Amino acid sequence: MMKHHCQRPEAPRRIVILGARGFIGGAINARLAAEGMSTVPLGRAELDLTATDAASRLKSILQPADVLVVISAVAPAKTVPMLIGNLHLLEPVCEAISRLALSQVVYVSSDAVYADDSNPVTENSYVAPSTIHGMMHSAREMMLRSSTAAPLAILRPTLAYGPEDPHNGYGPNRFRRQAEKGEPINVFGEGEEQRDHVFVGDVAGIASLSIAHRSEGIINVATGNSISFRQVADMVAAQYDGRVRVVSIPRPGPIPHLLHRFFDITGCYKSFPQFSFTPLRAGLKLSMQPVPR
Repeated sequence: MMKHHCQRPEAPRRIVILGARGFIGGAINARLAAEGMSTVPLGRAELDLTATDAASRLKSILQPADVLVVISAVAPAKTVPMLIGNLHLLEPVCEAISRLALSQVVYVSSDAVYADDSNPVTENSYVAPSTIHGMMHSAREMMLRSSTAAPLAILRPTLAYGPEDPHNGYGPNRFRRQAEKGEPINVFGEGEEQRDHVFVGDVAGIASLSIAHRSEGIINVATGNSISFRQVADMVAAQYDGRVRVVSIPRPGPIPHLLHRFFDITGCYKSFPQFSFTPLRAGLKLSMQPVPR
C-alpha cells in the first residue's frame, strides 16, 4: 500500500513529464491535462537526454515544488547495448534531481522486475528480473531511489495496450493490427499462456491519482484478471463480425518458462479504493477508436 502525503487529492503547481511523446507518456499527459493539471510535456525534441548538457538543461527547466514524471526509455530493452543506453539516459535525470526540492518523482517501471516464479505477484514479491528489460527497470528504480529525497512513486504496469501503441507486441496490440488488415489473428500453439493486460488509460489514471495524493512507494498497475492469449484473440476477432479467423501457428521456440502470471491487486485497491480498471472487452473496443487530437 502506498503512503499518501496528501490525503485529499491536490493538484501540484506543475508536472514535468519526461517521455511525454511516447505511448504511455502521451496517455498520462493527456489524462493530467484533461483533469486541469499544469503539465510540461518533454520529448526528445524538447530535451535530448543523450546530449552532454542534458543535466544542466533539465535543471533549468525544473522548479522547486515540481512533480517529475519519468517515462523516457528505449523499450522494450532486449540487448546489452539497449540496457546500457537506458541507464545512460537516466544519468542526467539523477544528476539534475539530486539537489532539487521536488514535490514528488514518479517512475513508470514494469512488472518485468519480478521473479518468474512470483505467483500471484504483489508489491512485496521478490525482485529478480530474468530479462534485460526487467533488469533495466530494476536498475533505474535504484538509481532514482539513491538520487532524490522527494517522495518516489514507482508504478509497475503489466502488459499495456491501447490505441496508437507503437509496438507490435504479441497480444492485444498485434491481434488488433492483424484484424484491421483483414489477416488471420495468429496465436502461438494453443495460445494457452495467461497474462494480465491493462488499458493504457488505466495506467494514466493510476499515475494521476499517485500525483494528486503525492504518493510514495510501489504499486502494480494490473487488473487482477489474467486470461489466455487465445481468449484475447477471440475477443478481438468477435469485434469484426466473423470476418477474422483465429489461427494456431507453431511456436518460434519452446513454450515460455513463464507460462502464466497472476496478480493480487489488493495493494492497488487499498491505495486507491475509488479506482476501477477497464474490462478487457471494453478496452479493446476503445483501442479501435481514433485518438482525439
